Amino acid sequence: MAQQGDEYKITDTQAKFAVAVREGRKVSDVSWTPGRVLLSNRRLILAGNDGKRTIPLSKLERLGGRHDANQTVARVSNYVSFDLGEQVMLVAASDHESFERDVYRALLDQKTVMVKHPAIEGGVVQDTEWEQARVKIDENGLNAALERGAFVKFDLDDISGLDAAKRTVNGDKKPVIEVSHTDDEGTSIETHVAGDPNRMRFVESWLRKGEERSSTNVDLSSRDREVLMALYSGVSPFEIPSFLGMDVDDVEETFERLVELEVVEEVRIRREVALNSRGRNIASEAMNDQ
Repeated sequence: MAQQGDEYKITDTQAKFAVAVREGRKVSDVSWTPGRVLLSNRRLILAGNDGKRTIPLSKLERLGGRHDANQTVARVSNYVSFDLGEQVMLVAASDHESFERDVYRALLDQKTVMVKHPAIEGGVVQDTEWEQARVKIDENGLNAALERGAFVKFDLDDISGLDAAKRTVNGDKKPVIEVSHTDDEGTSIETHVAGDPNRMRFVESWLRKGEERSSTNVDLSSRDREVLMALYSGVSPFEIPSFLGMDVDDVEETFERLVELEVVEEVRIRREVALNSRGRNIASEAMNDQ
């Protein structure tokens, strides 16, 4: 088992890569180079026919953002941009989601942060102390193991809001991320996370993906909204047809559409669904508009 501080491989995959910014200037004639990408917890290695380039992760300033200098780049729907300040590298891996998650694992796995959990529960401010926590990235989001032995799960599908601020943490001013999410029982809570500014930049970037998922900007019909509001009010999925006076097949079609839009998630086949964070936000807004 690797000791903390040891270098270890995280992934080795096929990809194509390009330089979008060189010496602080945008490159206009960006072109993709096919090759192989090796990622460890310390560095990114891009190996192509024209040689090998090594990027220490300690030099990384931020991740993400589009750098579509030309149509060659713009045609690629998904890539990870590595911003090194004076240079920006683009990497389009064969499995984008898996590679992007591995990059965050390389940057954050087993790193320590300070956590106040819950800072707010059910709208009520809690008298909670800051404590140290160790971070782990997984396919659903981010987990934080607290000193007292508890675990905080930030499932990306359950994050409804994110605010960044500077606050006093144990006597020092630190960047703090205030995460609004739900626990396993569906209770709305807010957890505060603080730490090293560089580390917090990547924590925020990863959790923002959850906030983006819960965006309420979805094109829904009036029937879709009626079904969402009924679910939000506690009506069982099986009771929706009689409650709304709708045909069972129409309700099934609505459920399927809402699953595709990632507003509800399927609990089991034939056909039970449950609102996720995005759906709760949309239903809440719809009810406020009534």
